[in-house]
Amino acid sequence: MNKKKFYKAVQLFNELKWYESHDAFESLWHEAEPSERLLLQGILQIAVAQVHLERGNTNGATILYGEGLGRLRKADESCFGLDIKRFSECVELRLKLLQEGRDPDAFTVPILFEISKDTS
Repeated sequence: MNKKKFYKAVQLFNELKWYESHDAFESLWHEAEPSERLLLQGILQIAVAQVHLERGNTNGATILYGEGLGRLRKADESCFGLDIKRFSECVELRLKLLQEGRDPDAFTVPILFEISKDTS
């Protein structure tokens, strides 16, 4: 996979440019190895969920959060060096808020962090 394109997609996601990051991750998905696709698809579904939230479509956001979270849980978390556990926990909390009819923005937006490398 093209690492430059991957890090650009992560940057767009973390800048809250949901639509643009979706497009970038979708482009990566098309060229990815089969073992990488599940994780990429989960991330891009979370980006689309955020687009739905911006447009007031909480039902669409709820569905895509759930589908994206399901893919993230099945994916190989180690293939991109991202902290998918932390990312998934954030998505799960926002999904719970939506399911309860509460504002998901009561909790932080999902961000893609690199796995910290403990050097101690």
